[in-house]
Amino acid sequence: MRLEKSLITVGGLTSVSRLFGLLREMLMSHFLGASVIADAFIVAFKFPNFFRRFFAEGAFNAAFVPEFAGVLASQGKLQAKEVANQVFTWLTCILCIFVGLVVIFTPSIIHIIAPGFCDTPDRLAYAIEFTRITFPYILFISLAALLSGVLNSLNRFAAAAATPVLLNIFMILALLLVVEKPGFALCVGVISAGVVQFMWLYYAAAKQGFNLRLQKPVLSPSVSRILTLMVPGAIGAGVMQINIFVDMILASTLPTGSLSFLYYADRLNQLPLSVFGVAIGTVLLPNLSKALRLGNNKDAVNLQEKAISLGLRLSIPSALGLVLLAYPIINLIYGHGSFSSESVMATAPALAAFAIGLPAYILSKVFTTGFFAMQNTKTPLKIGLITVAVNLFLNLLLIGQFLHVGMALATGFAAWVQAFLLAFKLREKSLITFSLDFFKDLSSVLLASFCMAVVIYQLQIWVPYPVSIIKAVIYVFGLVGIGITTYVAVYKACLITSHYKKTRVR
Repeated sequence: MRLEKSLITVGGLTSVSRLFGLLREMLMSHFLGASVIADAFIVAFKFPNFFRRFFAEGAFNAAFVPEFAGVLASQGKLQAKEVANQVFTWLTCILCIFVGLVVIFTPSIIHIIAPGFCDTPDRLAYAIEFTRITFPYILFISLAALLSGVLNSLNRFAAAAATPVLLNIFMILALLLVVEKPGFALCVGVISAGVVQFMWLYYAAAKQGFNLRLQKPVLSPSVSRILTLMVPGAIGAGVMQINIFVDMILASTLPTGSLSFLYYADRLNQLPLSVFGVAIGTVLLPNLSKALRLGNNKDAVNLQEKAISLGLRLSIPSALGLVLLAYPIINLIYGHGSFSSESVMATAPALAAFAIGLPAYILSKVFTTGFFAMQNTKTPLKIGLITVAVNLFLNLLLIGQFLHVGMALATGFAAWVQAFLLAFKLREKSLITFSLDFFKDLSSVLLASFCMAVVIYQLQIWVPYPVSIIKAVIYVFGLVGIGITTYVAVYKACLITSHYKKTRVR
C-alpha cells in the first residue's frame, strides 16, 4: 500500500473532523467567550485529554501498535487477536479504577492543576462539576484508541480517522440544543461522544474479525512488553501536550480569560498539526513497524525520509501563513457573540507564537514514530523530559513580560529543541539520512514559503481588513488562496528548474 494513498485517506477525514471542530470552536467562542465558564470547561476538557496521551494515542502509538503489528506480520491474525484481547482487559480494569479515584478526589486535583482558580470561587466550583462529568471520557476514548490501533495495523485507516468527527458533532449539538447552560451541555456532549466513538470502532473492528472480549487478566510476554514501553512512550509522544498542560497550570494564575486565549489559539494551531502531523504518524507507524520486524531496513529508511520531506513541505508554509494571518483568522472565526474585540487582540498573537513551533511539532511526530517502530521509548522519554524542562524555564522567563503570549512562545521554542534532539539521535540509529536531494527539496520549500510570505504581507498592507463579515470571509479566503497558489507555483518552478539542470548534466 502506498504511503500517499493512506495519507490522503487519514488526512482527508481528519480535515473533515477539523472543519467540524472549527465550527465547534466558533460556537464555543460565541456562547462562552473568554468567561469564567469557558475557563472552567477548558480545564475540565483538557484534563481527560491530557491523560489520553498516557492511556490512548501516546501509549498505543508507542507500545501497542508496534507490538501488535509485529505479531500480526510474523505470527498471524489469531495470535494478534489474543494480544489485543489481553490488552483490552488490562486497559479496562486499570482505567475503571483510575476514573473512580479521579472522580472522588476531583476537588483536590483541581487545586493542583488550576491553582489560580482558588482566587475565583465560581471558576473553581464550575471546574469541579465539569471535570466530574467529562473525566469518564478517558475510559471510552482509550478503548477506542486501542481499537484504532488494531484497525490501523490492518491498514484500515478510514473508520479510526473518522472517529473524531463524532466528538465535534456531539459538542455542536449540545451547544445548539441547550443554549441556556452551554458549559454543562458541552460536558454531557463530551461523555456521550466517548461512548458512541467506542461503539463505532468496536463495530468496525468486529467486522475485521477482532470482536474483543474481557477475559481473565494474564501478564503475557506481549502485554508485559507493552506495559513496560507504555509510560515512557506516552511521555515521549505527548511532550507537546505536557507543555500545554503546564501552560494551563500557569495560565490559571493569570487574569480571567488567559486560559481561553491560549485554548482558542492552540485549537487553530492544531488544525494543520492534526491534518498533516497526525496523519503522517498514524500511517507511518504500522508500516514502519512491519518493515523493521521483517528486516527491510532500506524500506524503513525510505518511508521515514519520505515522511520528513512531506511534513516539511506542508508545515513550513502553514506556519508562516498562521503567523501572518493570525489576526484576520482569529477575528473571522471567533470575533462575534461573547468574544470581544479585546479577546481577539489577545488571542491573535498567541496563535502566531504557537505557529512558530508548528514545523517542529510535525517533525517530532515523525521522529518519535521512528523510535516507537523500533520499540525504543526510552530515547523519546529522555528528550521529552529535557523539552518539558526547557518549556518550563522559558515559561517562567517570558510570562512576566508577555503573559499568555510568552507561554505560547515557550511552547513553540521548546518544540524546536525536541525536534533537533530527536533528529540527532535518530540519525545515530541510521534510520534517517539527510541526503543532498533532501536539502535541495528543503531549499525549494523555503524559497517558495518566503515568496508566499512576501505576497501575503504586501497584500495586507495594500488592502486593509474589511468591516463587513461577507467581505471579511472573501478577504481571508482570498489571502489563503493566493498564498497557496504562490507557494505551489514557486515550488513547482523550483522542481522544474532542478530537473532541467539534472537533464543538462546527463
